[in-house]
Amino acid sequence: MAVDELWLVRHGESVGNVAATQAEIDGAERIPLDIRDADVPLSPTGEEQAQALGRWLEEHRDDVDLFWVSPYARARQTLAIALGDAEPAVPVTADERLRDRELGVLDLLTRSGVARFHPEETERRLHLGKFYHRPPGGESWADVALRLRSFLRDGLAQPGRRALLVAHDAVVMLLLYILLPMREEDLLDFAAGHTVLNASVTHLVRTADGWRLDTFADVTHLQREGAEVTVHPGNPDVEPE
Repeated sequence: MAVDELWLVRHGESVGNVAATQAEIDGAERIPLDIRDADVPLSPTGEEQAQALGRWLEEHRDDVDLFWVSPYARARQTLAIALGDAEPAVPVTADERLRDRELGVLDLLTRSGVARFHPEETERRLHLGKFYHRPPGGESWADVALRLRSFLRDGLAQPGRRALLVAHDAVVMLLLYILLPMREEDLLDFAAGHTVLNASVTHLVRTADGWRLDTFADVTHLQREGAEVTVHPGNPDVEPE
């Protein structure tokens, strides 16, 4: 039986989230990280969020037939902490198509840094729009959607009705874009007013008429366990201030 229920989880707060937010507050041009994006771990707060997610997962473990996870360290660490010491009775699959969006030459730059070092990209983004703007060496949102369509063709056909996926904010947003489905303008309007919170759970259910969004970025489990709710909306890209 094909998958007809999905829980989409954003990883817990990472040291990259903290560094990027602080760099923007400080008006810095660069985000002070000396490790590659794939290896960025959780912050101490992110570890606490993953533990709180684990308590939620204890209540839903029998409901999950498949686990999928981004290969990036912060996503794998979130799922590992949430699962705890017990070996899951169902498969856990890391898939590189679930990795975070790649920013190319804009990686580790703040808005100020983009304005100084790559002002032409601000102009290109204004012309192309956020969905189609591809930084040199990086990906547009459309590029990420393309690899997620490939993932869904494989993943949703797997045996098992219910799946939990741990990945990144852009991945969660673009899975909604594909599955609900949305148009470009619908996605941008939705993203402008909604943030995928760290360690939040988004729930989708397949109906006879297609996929339905049941819950978006729910953090009730964090609040119940006393874990901090953190708002890191992802890389600022080259959004004009």
